[in-house]
Amino acid sequence: MKIVFAASEAAPFLKTGGLGDVAQALPQALSEQKGNEVCVFLPYYKKIKQNPNIKTEFVKSFAVNLAWRAQHVGVFKLKSLKRKLKVYFIDNEYYFGGRDSVYGDGDDGERFAYFSKAILESLVELGLRPDVIHCNDWQTALIPNFLNAFYKEALGCVKTVFTIHNIEYQGKADPYFICDTLGLPEEYTNTMLFDGCVNFMKGAILSCNALTTVSRTYAEEIKYPYFAHGLSEVIGEHEFKLCGIVNGINTETNNPASDKALFANYNVQSFKKGKSENKRAIQKKLGLPERDDVAVIGMVTRLVSHKGLDLICAVIDELMRWDIQLVIIGTGDFVYENRLRAAAERHPDKFSLNLCFDSKFASQVYAASDIYLMPSKSEPCGLSQLIAMRYGTIPVVNATGGLRDTVAPYNAESGEGVGFTFQSFNCDDMLGALRRALEIYGGDKNAWEIIVKNAMNRDSSWNQSAKEYTKLYKELLTDKA
Repeated sequence: MKIVFAASEAAPFLKTGGLGDVAQALPQALSEQKGNEVCVFLPYYKKIKQNPNIKTEFVKSFAVNLAWRAQHVGVFKLKSLKRKLKVYFIDNEYYFGGRDSVYGDGDDGERFAYFSKAILESLVELGLRPDVIHCNDWQTALIPNFLNAFYKEALGCVKTVFTIHNIEYQGKADPYFICDTLGLPEEYTNTMLFDGCVNFMKGAILSCNALTTVSRTYAEEIKYPYFAHGLSEVIGEHEFKLCGIVNGINTETNNPASDKALFANYNVQSFKKGKSENKRAIQKKLGLPERDDVAVIGMVTRLVSHKGLDLICAVIDELMRWDIQLVIIGTGDFVYENRLRAAAERHPDKFSLNLCFDSKFASQVYAASDIYLMPSKSEPCGLSQLIAMRYGTIPVVNATGGLRDTVAPYNAESGEGVGFTFQSFNCDDMLGALRRALEIYGGDKNAWEIIVKNAMNRDSSWNQSAKEYTKLYKELLTDKA
């Protein structure tokens, strides 16, 4: 089965968020499934071009029409020994190669409309005939409509899968965008328009063959207005093709036994000594009191509303009265940065705020922490809780989206479970879940050791998810419609 994976970012080439992790690990896992041939298409951003460690070779150049525009397309291919997994870069100096930015420009709609159509044109020019094109988020959401409008004859009966990683970001433009930029026929107007503007994601939901989200719970949640950001009725009308497949993580790079960023490596047999050494080292690095007996609570997060920062800010002074240390890494909205900065200044011996993001530093915090706090208001899947468990750090989470699917609450009677959950988005429930975790951490070392081992032994790899996606692809191919 030939699979094209289209995404706006992918590690290790360029990553701004969770999509970058998914677009690295899922195609690799798919390529390891017997019979699959996978190629990934990415924009050839300036940051990728200038990276001396990324070696590419020129493949072909041609033009693609974007309404009245004829735009240059250069196709480059990653030099790689992996035959099954190929990576192609779409090069255009104006849209990608000449800018420092990845997202956030005023013409992002046009940039990613170009990228989507350039992928399809590349498939024709390179003689690639995939069975499935897997599109991800709004940046590649136009592919199903471009395919139906312009490429059915050239590419045949290729099926499309559209994955919603975060429904909050839908890709919106003025109504004239349909004609002036997309060049779609008039019959696509109703497909593309929603609430008075062009909506890329709505168009993909209507036109794709299969619709997926990154967890089973999130697939149910987005049918309701609270989570759907306006698209609940559209989702409801097309739920017959909707399913949730939970994300995994790269268990090779996220491995406490081999992670070179850690102060000391460890595994499930040696975690007590390893985590203690990492805790002492991070306390020293951050200027916190060096204590083995204090619970370190870690957060590696964007400082934005849906990550639950309102709850943290509301009770931060109460938390600081507890015998804990809190370490937060991240950047985001200045409102949260300022409130947390003020709290850190009030409590320098208990709270270390680090307004930055560094992957090595993040690994050190995952390894040094005892508890990982993730009180998200909404969370399509979440990768942080999976990484935390891999490092033996116990998650305390709001049971929403993928957090509900991946963090089974600890059951003292059976000894099963990998973390602690709360069921409603409020401060009291969050504090209650933290108290339960801290009571066991400080009062029942045997139970805590069981929870840590459960978490570290949990299979968070992409193996099962890749099997589910492969099964979905095969089911689509048996449907000849």
